[in-house]
Amino acid sequence: MKTKAIISSILTIAVLASFAGCAAQVNETAATVDGSGSVKSYGTAGDTAGDAADEYAPRATEGAAEFNKSETAKSLTLEEGAAGEDIAPTEPAEVPPADGGSTQTSLPEAGQLTAGEWKDNANWGFFTNLVASGKIGFPVYGLDPTDRVMITVKDGEGKPAANVHAELTDEGGSVLWSGVTDYQGKVYLFSSDSAKNVVLERDGKKESYPVELQGVEISDDSDTQTNNQKENKKAGTTEMELTFEPGGKKSDDAQIMFIVDATGSMSDEMLFLQSEFSAIAREIGTDNTSYSVNFYRDEGDDYVTKCNDFTKDIDLLQKLLNYETATGGGDTPEAVAQILDETMNSSWSDDSVKLAFLIFDAPPHEEDVKQLDAAIAQAAKKGIRIIPVVSSNSERETELFGRAAAIMTGGSYVFLTDDSNIGDSHLEPIIGDYKVEKLYDIIIRLINEYRQ
Repeated sequence: MKTKAIISSILTIAVLASFAGCAAQVNETAATVDGSGSVKSYGTAGDTAGDAADEYAPRATEGAAEFNKSETAKSLTLEEGAAGEDIAPTEPAEVPPADGGSTQTSLPEAGQLTAGEWKDNANWGFFTNLVASGKIGFPVYGLDPTDRVMITVKDGEGKPAANVHAELTDEGGSVLWSGVTDYQGKVYLFSSDSAKNVVLERDGKKESYPVELQGVEISDDSDTQTNNQKENKKAGTTEMELTFEPGGKKSDDAQIMFIVDATGSMSDEMLFLQSEFSAIAREIGTDNTSYSVNFYRDEGDDYVTKCNDFTKDIDLLQKLLNYETATGGGDTPEAVAQILDETMNSSWSDDSVKLAFLIFDAPPHEEDVKQLDAAIAQAAKKGIRIIPVVSSNSERETELFGRAAAIMTGGSYVFLTDDSNIGDSHLEPIIGDYKVEKLYDIIIRLINEYRQ
């Protein structure tokens, strides 16, 4: 993997030991933050980016952290905001400063990265035309979102029924795909020709509805077909509106997870999170909302995955972020399947609004397809909306993997743009019209949207 030029105001905290498992949940903190940004129009895919976005008002985040290092260096205590909890690395950590004093982290001006956002599920005709024309092809890394069945569930009063579990089953009752309705009562299920029924369930009440699949023929001579992809016969256009008398229930609780590729090419994105995380968390708040930050690299690096549990302690999470550096990697595929397997099977609650921002620039390993597919299916089953944030130096298959993961979990596809003039060139996705926004604004907007 190519290495980006690291922004001059890089962290002074540089060394981090490998963590095993998840950190203990800790106490809640609160603060306020202020900021503003600008949005400009952007043309269809392939248009030139134009002038860079307007100067963005800084949302500076203080990165000061105090550490207590024992003589044996077998445990690391984050003194501020950690509620006395210890985080034990798997091997001794060199933690500056040696005298136990505080270190001020110098972060770059916040709010600089620019991005776009696109929902294939909301633009399904455009997506199916791309597939039918052969401009894009699936499966990619085992994921095939083309044969989609969209279900809109309403209660007896005609209102959207949220948090209803849905299954697509075959004639024998075997589950082909499962998901959870969102705030609009929508759920996206993915099938084969053997799909016969949709089964809805909530609070122990279950109903079954017959389904008749519909689709459009697609091309089999796409120039985008690769070894990861194979011929498809149709793209699904099946849509159903069902009335489920028990209805559903919107949740006031939200769990927001950030999953970050921490290899060497991700320095800009790591700095973004280090600069912005506290501002994002404090803008959204901690009332009924918890957060988690997780990191991954690849086999042969200092660590493969590093997971942390959900918490409302923003200061602790900020320190975990400030403590991390972007290094390692060196080839294109990374441990995407491993981190998704761990995080999608972690401590998510049943009825919460669940969002997982996957910030990355490289695809999974091809040999990890089964693990990856199982993780995506688990996310859909739990109602975890995966929101890929694709960064620079990405290739087309990385885009298609991200879009497939977003489609199949009811998420949204986010991608960085060149408008910020930060980092290397960013891949222009094959999509329709979109707006260039600040990445900070997109994340805030999506969180508020999904938790309506």
